[in-house]
Amino acid sequence: MGAHHAGAGVGLLRDRRSGQQATFAELFFDLVVVFALTRLAAQAVPGLSADAPGDRWLAAARTLLLFLPLTWAWTITSYVTARFEPRRSGVRLAVVVSAFGLFMMASAVPAAFGARGMIFALSYVLLQMGRTLGFGLLLGGHGLQRLYFRAGAWYCLGAIPWLWGATTPPGTRTVLWTVAIAVDLGAARLGWPIPRLGRGRAGAWETGGDHLSDRYRQFLMVALGEGVISIGVAYTSEGAPEVSHTCVVVASFVTTVLLWRIYFFRSGEVLAEAVRLARDRAAFGRKVAFTHTVMIFGIVMVAVGYGLALEHPFGRPYPVWLAFVLGGPLIYLLGRARLEQLVFARLSPRRLVGVGSLILLAWPTYAAGLLIGSVAAAAVLLLVALLDARAALRVPDEQPVPAGGRTDQGTPAPPSR
Repeated sequence: MGAHHAGAGVGLLRDRRSGQQATFAELFFDLVVVFALTRLAAQAVPGLSADAPGDRWLAAARTLLLFLPLTWAWTITSYVTARFEPRRSGVRLAVVVSAFGLFMMASAVPAAFGARGMIFALSYVLLQMGRTLGFGLLLGGHGLQRLYFRAGAWYCLGAIPWLWGATTPPGTRTVLWTVAIAVDLGAARLGWPIPRLGRGRAGAWETGGDHLSDRYRQFLMVALGEGVISIGVAYTSEGAPEVSHTCVVVASFVTTVLLWRIYFFRSGEVLAEAVRLARDRAAFGRKVAFTHTVMIFGIVMVAVGYGLALEHPFGRPYPVWLAFVLGGPLIYLLGRARLEQLVFARLSPRRLVGVGSLILLAWPTYAAGLLIGSVAAAAVLLLVALLDARAALRVPDEQPVPAGGRTDQGTPAPPSR
């Protein structure tokens, strides 16, 4: 198709002169993400304090179920700004509209399985379908048009269980929304296959790898900020705080600092360079994105765990409480170990030491209570951070060696120490 037939959206695509740093519109979008994750953590604590064990585990499952569409909405927005120039007014408007859609979803989170289920589902459906089909129409004869039409068709299919579930009782809604998010994520994983239109994913990581690396690092920082806000709001809501409450807040802040330190040493710091060196940037980037999603869910679990510790510092905790207080740091370390494996082509023994230590803490925490468990979990993270610092003294400027990557000269990269 000739250039004169190209859609208006083609002029919005990034070129080599495009800046890779996030724009103010994207940072504004991240402010809404903070609100969304804060609401997610806040709604989890009451459900996890239910009397029936089944209700507590169901609340944990629903926390993950709500987390996935919230983060998927952020992911698709970031892929839009990786492909299109976010400094253009049309793309900037799309980011602001996306922020509004996510804001409506976040507002509905506390009652998503109650009276506000339709607000949550409809906001998500309109957000995903609207911008996908909208950009598809604007792209005219560009090769990306098929990608957006295929994705839009799958979002239309996924809209059925999303909207149907919003009209059903909470139990049925949980099942239907599980099917819905499985359709959305599964279709993306398979390349949104459609008869005659084919399948496949245009590699946003190939053209916007630096931008996406920066965005995922910012997303992780947003999640850490959410943890500080969640526990701070809960603490200031207390009447006359007891010593135990103050200890929980101190431990939560120390934990947040340690999670930040562990991430940026050193894989997070050199992530963009690792993406540039990867042989298959698209495949490497998708793995990086999944790894960050795992770590961010671990951070949300940490925030929920400290919320539980603030309300129930003593007494024998329920098993599901242990899953958040100790499982949050554990999941984070597993995700961080995978990131190190991607960036440096090795499995970090320090992360595994931390994972094993958290598992061993399960029984003492069950006997001593969540306050002791929270402080002990922070101590494990401190141990990992200290081991990182010792490793930094041996190899202060270690360079990334992504799995399957090559050096700048095109020769196979040597294994890192």
